[in-house]
Amino acid sequence: MQEFFAKYQIKVRRIAVAVSGGADSLALVLMAKEQLAVFGYEIIALTVSHGLRPSSEEEARYVAKIMQQYGIEHHILYWQGAKPTTGIEEAARHARYKLLTEWCRQNDIRVLLTAHHLQDQAETFLMRLQRGSGLEGLSCMREITERDGVLILRPLLYFSPETMQNYLQQKGIEWVKDESNSDTRYLRNRIRAFLPQLESETQISAECLALTAKRLQSAEDYIEKQVDEVFVCQVQSIGDIVYCFKYTDFLNWHDEIKFRILARLCRREYIPRAERLLNAIVQMRKLPFVGLTLGGKEIFKAYDKIWVVPELTAKRKSSRAAWKDFVAANRQFQNQKIPHKARVAILHKAGAEDDL
Repeated sequence: MQEFFAKYQIKVRRIAVAVSGGADSLALVLMAKEQLAVFGYEIIALTVSHGLRPSSEEEARYVAKIMQQYGIEHHILYWQGAKPTTGIEEAARHARYKLLTEWCRQNDIRVLLTAHHLQDQAETFLMRLQRGSGLEGLSCMREITERDGVLILRPLLYFSPETMQNYLQQKGIEWVKDESNSDTRYLRNRIRAFLPQLESETQISAECLALTAKRLQSAEDYIEKQVDEVFVCQVQSIGDIVYCFKYTDFLNWHDEIKFRILARLCRREYIPRAERLLNAIVQMRKLPFVGLTLGGKEIFKAYDKIWVVPELTAKRKSSRAAWKDFVAANRQFQNQKIPHKARVAILHKAGAEDDL
């Protein structure tokens, strides 16, 4: 694990580890303690008690007991409030990451380890393939990403789950078996059960799928570099809330560049679904282009440019006087042709609206 930290030049010494009680995360936190503490790293275990199963609190307490035995600081984070009745798996994942990253930021910890492994990567690849994901989606998880100001590290991403189970067995440690993993209502569980058959009949193994995702990451990185150059040179940011680019530039971009520029500008936590992005591009190529909404943004044509502005939840107007006063105080906006919707968004962000 020290080599992994050196590879990504992780120099901070306080490291959080997400620990659920399953074999993967229990092994990860104990490996981290064993391999990193000798180099001066402080390991802190975080367990999210989501309350979705009766055994949730019991499992969290079990983790606390193991952490105490190994002298690892441990905190239980609770998902409070009403739980959704649909999309539970996705909602729980969002809540878990939010609780973990918020705790890290509040406690000045900038690195969080998670125990995603090779089979998780293979499952993710097939799930995204089933959804018709593009190159970014099929690149799947990376060893290092950033979320809400916290670095997420996955040092076990190319290790099999058997590696972690064997590690715990050698230490005589039992792990929690999540009964929801056998619930066939969830696509991931169905794919997990199917993977042995896929390998047996086609020789397409979890290792093959994970390696494919890794190779696609390289192609993804190259294309993103090209998009970066276009974005910097041809996309104008106004007040860090409104974006615009020449309509003629848009027409000349390769379709993949169009797709990725729109994806960036209309991204919330995830990019909009591919079919919505592709449909938006088709509409934008046709004249007259009236406008559309995508990912919480309004996209329209004005002054021979495409404008991308936040879609306001309430109808707002701003007077010419309010804009004149704002421009007087912010001279970078002088002599710029900015449509009314964009002005409203800029004023709204600045808190300088003068509603009519």
